[in-house]
Amino acid sequence: MMSMLPMIGFGALMLLGVGLIVFGMRRSSQPDAISDRLSQFTERTMTLEEMELQQPFSQRVLVPLTKSILAKLGEYGPKQSAERLRISLAQAGNPGNLTPIQFSGIRLALAVILFLVVGAVTFLQGMEMSQALMYTAIGGVMGYLLPGIWLGQQIKKRKKAIIKALPDALDLLCICVEAGLSFDQAMQRLTEKWEDPLSKEFKRVLSDTRLGRPRRDAMKDMIDRCGVDDVQTFIGAVIQAEQLGVSIGRILRIQSDQMRIRRRQRAEEEAHKAPIKMLFPMVFLIFPALFIVILGPAVPRIMKSLGGLGG
Repeated sequence: MMSMLPMIGFGALMLLGVGLIVFGMRRSSQPDAISDRLSQFTERTMTLEEMELQQPFSQRVLVPLTKSILAKLGEYGPKQSAERLRISLAQAGNPGNLTPIQFSGIRLALAVILFLVVGAVTFLQGMEMSQALMYTAIGGVMGYLLPGIWLGQQIKKRKKAIIKALPDALDLLCICVEAGLSFDQAMQRLTEKWEDPLSKEFKRVLSDTRLGRPRRDAMKDMIDRCGVDDVQTFIGAVIQAEQLGVSIGRILRIQSDQMRIRRRQRAEEEAHKAPIKMLFPMVFLIFPALFIVILGPAVPRIMKSLGGLGG
């Protein structure tokens, strides 16, 4: 009996340890249950890892990998035009958040791809060596030039949208300032009301000023990002009004009237260009069809009469 006491004590200690472990596990699971229940009614803050895992696979892996490859290729591109390319990307609205090096990488990658594809097609078709080399070189050059052409189209499209939205934006700014708001509050109201390239530029100015930059410098950077003469005129007038202490509401009213006059002049200019633009389709498309319809039935008679005279 005395020899059984150590075994009984050991068993009791084992049961006590198992009980403590089970009790500790239940206690540790209770906060999770409470937090899960609370998460149904409140928004739980996610960790950086959870936020990253919520993104699709393309955003987490493919896009960063592609950008790193393009950056490596862009290092072999020309370095002289990097600053000009940076300004062009900014004027296009930074499509895809591309850097100048990455855009140069896109040019080189597309040039190499088209060079290889066109070269393979021409040589497989059995063309002569001179023609195959010529088409292959043209393919490589086109691959290098196509991204630049696309970027130029994006710049023109964005500038057109900014010019179109500027008079209405100045009207809203003028109304807000005359109603008693400050110029920064008026820009904030503009960004809340509209979602276009011009409102995004004003939002960028507001974010730069909130980070501590002087408003004058932030608005000068806006001139470079827009690349529009009307925006340069407007911002120059605002900066001059701040330096001289002139009423900003009066300046906005004058600028709004001038922008509307310029928009009317542009519309009249486009209207005067319309007849010249219509001339080419009329000459090459409409007039030949009219000639065929009008003179077509007379052609057999003319041919028959000419044939009779010859006989």
